[in-house]
Amino acid sequence: MSANDTHPPHPAGRKLRVGAGMARYLGAFRSPRGMIGGGLLLVMMFAALLAPVLFPGGVDLQTRDNFQPPTFAHPFGTDEYGRDIFVRCIYALRVSLSLVLVAVPFAMALGILMGLSGAVSRRLGEICQRIFDIILGFPSLVLGICIVVAIGAGWLALAITILVFSLPQFGRLARGALLTEQNREYVLAARVLGVPKRRIMTRHILPNTLDPLLVQASLSMIAGIFAEAALSIVGLGIQPPTPSLGTLLNVGIRYVYAQPMYTAGPIIMLLLLALAFNLIADALNAAVLKAKRA
Repeated sequence: MSANDTHPPHPAGRKLRVGAGMARYLGAFRSPRGMIGGGLLLVMMFAALLAPVLFPGGVDLQTRDNFQPPTFAHPFGTDEYGRDIFVRCIYALRVSLSLVLVAVPFAMALGILMGLSGAVSRRLGEICQRIFDIILGFPSLVLGICIVVAIGAGWLALAITILVFSLPQFGRLARGALLTEQNREYVLAARVLGVPKRRIMTRHILPNTLDPLLVQASLSMIAGIFAEAALSIVGLGIQPPTPSLGTLLNVGIRYVYAQPMYTAGPIIMLLLLALAFNLIADALNAAVLKAKRA
């Protein structure tokens, strides 16, 4: 019996081959929910990335028409300085997307390492679990306030906040997969054959944790987007003059009667981002469930 004999066929779901796994995830984006969510996210990402090209006047271009109602030229109207609220929302997307697209993958990688640490040392695994318990004991807003007070308001504080409160979800999912997979027959057979522990982790256990972790990543990005808005709206996130969806809401609340779109515009962008990531999460989850039933 060779080491390769310990690998079960793909339908059994014991070891995900890279090609099959990628085909599954790509297939999720061919479903209706995946296409809508992925398409919406791509449009918003390209709009944010190409904002200086699409709107060469910049984010602070002022006109004489302050609090102008929505028009074709200004879809969300103008603010107290005559600046286009829609343009400022597009620029604000750059902050929200950069935060979640940096912080969440880092949280996922660190959470996996901490969750799987129990395979290296049982004591280390228990320590990591207690760290997760401590993090979960803090409401996300309180945790964010503590981090902001410690290092100061700004992009870095928000990124660390999103990273920290996302860790327990990824770590516990990885830990649960470890406890489930380490007693599977193919893992036990690999151990009997003398396969190194590191190879068992990277070739057998780790690939089987990816499905729920990728779904959780999409959900964590939704939480991260709203965390930025919640902290910025109370003045503890991105600081002016840099626009973010939270800072726009913070200022817009003061002028909600004079210009309702000042708050409605950022809220629409937040809901569109949340919708895009939620549809992607649903598509990935449906693809995973379909593969398990196959």
